[in-house]
Amino acid sequence: MRIFLLLIVFFSVTATANDLVWVHKVDKPVDAIYQSIYKGLEDANFYVVFEPNIGKSISGFKERWGEKYNRNELTQIRSMVFCNGWYANQVGNADPVMLALCPLHITLTEKEGRSTILFVRPSAVAKGSKAETIAAEIENKVIEAIKDATCSTKVC
Repeated sequence: MRIFLLLIVFFSVTATANDLVWVHKVDKPVDAIYQSIYKGLEDANFYVVFEPNIGKSISGFKERWGEKYNRNELTQIRSMVFCNGWYANQVGNADPVMLALCPLHITLTEKEGRSTILFVRPSAVAKGSKAETIAAEIENKVIEAIKDATCSTKVC
């Protein structure tokens, strides 16, 4: 009985995590899609303000961390930090606490020449807040911009 309950809890947490993070896989390396995503976000009025190269930053710890370094063998880990002032204002008007979403970011990882784009869903963070509707609108705009930038067709 305990094992059954543990399995239920495990699968519940897994499902919740998937609801919190939008995951988009692309059969191209990060370098092949990075600039088109950057441009797509900016075309949608989300301005990239910072571009941390996380993989490069942590690579200096490879020797120190030993077997604990990059166990998933990701060849790239990069992020784009971005903002839209109008949306930030709307979120702040609805619920100032939800300004914790500002700025937004995506993380791009690469393994075996394939990219994964990760985006914490603003609607999940703002669930139950007066900013939930505007957060969902932001989420949809960002996802649409990324899909438009990475998909050869509208089906992705």
